Order: sequence, then structure tokens, then C-alpha cells
Amino acid sequence: MIFNSFEFVIFLPIVFLIYWSLSRADLKAQNVFLLIASYFFYGWWDWRFLSLIAFSTLVDFIIGKEIHRAEKPATRKLFLWISLGVNLGLLGFFKYYNFFADSLREGLLGLGIEMNTWTLEIILPVGISFYTFQTLSYSIDIYYRKLTPTNDFVSFATFVAFFPQLVAGPIERASNLLPQFFSRRDFSFKNAIQGTNLIVYGFFKKVVIADRLAIYVNSVFSNPADQNSITIALGVIFFSFQIYCDFSGYSLIARGVAKLLGFELMVNFRRPYLSQTVPEFWRRWHISLSTWFRDYVYIPLGGNRVSIPRYYANLMIVFLVSGLWHGANWTFIIWGALHGIFQVIYLIYKEKVPDQGDPGLIRRILNIVFVYALVCFAWIFFRASSVGDSFLMIEKLISFDLSINMAQLFAYEGPVNFLLSVLTIGLLFATYLLPEDLDFKRVSQSLMFNVAILLLILTLGINGETEFIYFQF
Repeated sequence: MIFNSFEFVIFLPIVFLIYWSLSRADLKAQNVFLLIASYFFYGWWDWRFLSLIAFSTLVDFIIGKEIHRAEKPATRKLFLWISLGVNLGLLGFFKYYNFFADSLREGLLGLGIEMNTWTLEIILPVGISFYTFQTLSYSIDIYYRKLTPTNDFVSFATFVAFFPQLVAGPIERASNLLPQFFSRRDFSFKNAIQGTNLIVYGFFKKVVIADRLAIYVNSVFSNPADQNSITIALGVIFFSFQIYCDFSGYSLIARGVAKLLGFELMVNFRRPYLSQTVPEFWRRWHISLSTWFRDYVYIPLGGNRVSIPRYYANLMIVFLVSGLWHGANWTFIIWGALHGIFQVIYLIYKEKVPDQGDPGLIRRILNIVFVYALVCFAWIFFRASSVGDSFLMIEKLISFDLSINMAQLFAYEGPVNFLLSVLTIGLLFATYLLPEDLDFKRVSQSLMFNVAILLLILTLGINGETEFIYFQF
């Protein structure tokens, strides 16, 4: 089930009404109902994958208690490795088996060795990368004694499968979300209004901006050989806003639905394209994932408390793993490597060039444009179907073929839709004038906001149940 589907339009009000009608019963009844609703939501795609999430939940629930109970460091570490092995093993099998098998065969073929490798017809379970990292953080935090395991299996299972953020995040930590299942939740009109604001704005980003931009983006990236510098540049720029609005729109809807149910999820995006440095971009983009890698990969590797070469190596490892997390394709690995290289170059530059204080408005704007250009360059590899297509697009981009063929420029969606695509990007920047978290204090302001955005959705939105981009990860 996806948020922008007819089924969800029916599902959410039913869940909302039953959930709050149970608030007069007890907390356990609410949690049990949320667990059933979450499993129904996830099973709507393919009920067979419910066994995976249930198995992962059971393993980490038991392992968490065993890690906490064990007194010997070796025993505690053994149980942690079991958790890592089970979770990463499932993730690796379903997401990366064919990729590594094909890469091994091609690598050996390059050495003149022919080898038959078995590939499997495996369907990638939706959201497996997200809930795997969520359950892993629970076991790791218990291992480092940052968290005490729960004895309430229902609450833990609901934390893992919580349907608003199950399939595309934010990747919540147990320390933030799990305690909320043990606290009494009373209906709040203020929370309902704020949650509605987030949902409506999330749909605006998805169906008005992202889905409209996708028409042009898909046409450019599916046929790079017939493009010139201008159409490729526009395709990459449009994709940068498509993926941002698509993913941040999902996160807003997730936060809004959670708020309707009395829960607070973390903010996952903070206007990343206003970043003045690449490290700042990663403090603003997919925050739940970047902080996860920081806490569970980067810091355990030593972080910046090591020699300079090792420090740079740690950064590269983190971004290479991040690229691989996004997908079983060399394009994602190159994308991650590029961001790692950007980070290292920035650190070297910062070390060589002294801080000159406030850069001023013009310098800040130039910094933003420069960082945005770097991010867009990396997006080419992220979006392209293959490494070959990526380099072909870069080759055409730097050929500076600036001939403007209006028929080619508008052929993919017509002049009206093309201009509407540009307009929607302008509307996005207009919304930057709004409070960042849309935390309105007056109900009247919220209602006016909702009405205005709803009108835009009805008049400019793209019809159809288009999946969110990050569902494939």
C-alpha cells in the first residue's frame, strides 16, 4: 500500500477512528491494533514478506535481552554478531546476491576465466533496508549500554513495523520512538492540525512537483544518446528536485500520519539545497540515514580521532557503504564514492585555507550554487541506468552543445507541462518562506495553508498511483 493510493485513503481514516476509540481502553489495546494495522499495511504488497519482518523482530527482541543479560564481554559480542549476521544476511541475500554473483563472474571474465554463477529470481522486499537498520540500532545500542531492552514484545514489534515510516523511513532509533509506545496518548486537536499540515504539504511535494518532474526526467535518462547539453542539464536539475520532493514528501506524510496517532518522528530533511558545504548537505539530507552511518559505522571506525589518512579512509568507507545501501548497482557505489571524495577535498581545503569569518551574501550564494552543482553531478550516477549511460551523459554535458531545439525540449511533455514543471520548482522555493517545520500556532493559519495547498494539488497534481523513489531501496 502506498500513501498516494485509493486504498490508503480508505485505510487511514479507519485506522484513525478505531485507534482513538481504543484510547479509553488501555495502551496495550492501541499498540496491538497498531501492530495489526501495520502488518496489514505492509502485507498489502506481498503477504509472504510478513514472515521476514516478523522473524527479524523476534530475533532482535530475544538477542537484545540476551546481550543485556550476558556478563562476559565475549558473550555479549557473540550475541551482537548473531544479530548482525541474521539481519545483514537477510538484507544481503535479498538485495545483493545477484549483484555480487554477476560482479564476480564479470571480474573473472576480465581475467580470462569463465565461470558460471547462479542468479536467483528474487523479489526485493519493500522497506527491508529501512527496518533492518532500525532493528540493528536497537541491538547495537543495547550492546553499548545506551539502551535497556524491553520485555514488551507487542510494543517492540509495533516499533519495528510502525506503518507510517516502515517502508521508507525516517529510520527511527529505539531510544526515540520505542518509549512513545509505553506512554499514554490522548487525542490532540493541535497535533491533528499539525499532522494534517505535514500530510498535505507532503502530497504537494509528491504529486505536484515530483511526479510532474518525473515525466521529463524519465524521458531524458531513458534515452541519453539523443540528448544535448541543455536537455541533459535540465534533466539532472529536474531530477535533483524530483528526488528531493519525492523523498522529503514521503517523510512529511510519515511524520504527519504519526502525529495524527500521537507520535513524533524525527525530521529527515532540512532544505538541503541551501547547503554551503558538502558536509552541511549531509546534515540536511536524509538525516536519519546519515546519522545512522555516523553513529554505527563512522564512530566505531574511529571517526576523526585517528590519523589523517585513516580519517579520510573512514569517510570513504562510510560513503561507499552508503552508496551500496541505496542499491545493488555500481552506479550507486560511484555516487557514494563521489560524495566521499567531495568530503575529503573539502577537509583538505579547510585545512589549507584559514576561516575568513562571515562570507557575506554574495559568497554564501556562490557557495550554495557550487555545492548544488556538485550534488547534481553525483545525481547523474544515482539516476542513470548504468555506468555507461552516466559517462555518456557527462560527455554530452561537457560538449557544450547549446543548440536549442524547442521541439526536443518540449517533446517529452509539451510546452505547458514543461513550464508547469519550472513553475512547481518556483513554488517549492516559495514554500521556503514558511516555517521550516510547519509548526503553526494558530488553527486559522493552518486551515488557510491547507486550503491553498489542496487547491494546488487539485489543479496541478499528477493523477495516478506513482510509487515513491525510495521504495526501491
